[in-house]
Amino acid sequence: MEIGIDSFVETTPDPKTGRMMSHAQRLREVVEEIVQADKVGLDIFGVGEHHRKEFADSASAMVLAAAAPMTENIRLTSSVTVLSAADPVRVFQQFATLDGISNGRAEIIVGRGSLVDAFPLFGYDLDDYEELFEEKLELLLKIRDAERVTWRGGHRPAFTNLGVYPRPVQDPLPVWIGSGGNPESAIRAGVLGLPLVLAIIGGDPLKFAPVVQLYKNAAARAGHDPSKLRVALHSLGFVAESDSLAADQYYPPTKASMDYFGGERGWGTYSRAYFDASRGPEGSLYVGDPRTVADKILFMSEQLGFSRFFLHLPTGTMPHDQVMNAIRLMGTEVAPRVREKLARKG
Repeated sequence: MEIGIDSFVETTPDPKTGRMMSHAQRLREVVEEIVQADKVGLDIFGVGEHHRKEFADSASAMVLAAAAPMTENIRLTSSVTVLSAADPVRVFQQFATLDGISNGRAEIIVGRGSLVDAFPLFGYDLDDYEELFEEKLELLLKIRDAERVTWRGGHRPAFTNLGVYPRPVQDPLPVWIGSGGNPESAIRAGVLGLPLVLAIIGGDPLKFAPVVQLYKNAAARAGHDPSKLRVALHSLGFVAESDSLAADQYYPPTKASMDYFGGERGWGTYSRAYFDASRGPEGSLYVGDPRTVADKILFMSEQLGFSRFFLHLPTGTMPHDQVMNAIRLMGTEVAPRVREKLARKG
């Protein structure tokens, strides 16, 4: 089991003051969080991609590269790269560069993104949503698998027998598919034999079990060994010294963030009752003391079969010292507890 953190470098209004942190401050903080995660022995750190004022993560490869020389072991990944609105050549070059700087610790998680802010910014039509992703993923994998590539598609200028550089340390550079549970995305990942990341941020996580099975069935039909394909989970949560402290610290910024974005999407007001229910054993939130969070990771891994877990942290704007403490507890108490119990089970 690999355990890590991912962040959207969020700068939504502070729930106490109503003020928005500067992007520069939040970027410096997230680099410190990546270094902390490496220091306490976590396995991986992911940085998302958004293109609006409430996030500072529009250039995830640069954020990860800033932390790379200050870290030693932690793997560094996008979470996710919005490939539909990007140039696959540049995506590969950026993460191959990161792979070189980190000496072989870079990964890419590609997806279509839950927000569509990148599409108008880079001049893409939402009517081409599916076609863009499929075509650009095909090109990214061709570049990954061969130094020189010939390409012709519908959404990017063609080129013939050109090299793409630098080449990464890892061969191949890991590419995962990120999905919010869309069955077609899971099937696509299975057919291609790529590892799958499921983002479960609400509702009943156990309802994702059929999606995992679709993924494995598609992989088997395509000739891949499902036992060799990995599933990761991305979920919201927070760790503190006690269950009550974790809940009390995490609820205000979570409510502020959920209400902020929920207003755009027509969601109802985020309530404490819903929050507390989601903290339950089969809910979507991983909020509590180290024992509570570790036990929930173990339980859900048995139900869904994942071997990598991302705790999304923070949700909304939280005090930096609370985030750093949560990362410390994840590395020094949660992860060792999970690994010990899994080792005991063999």
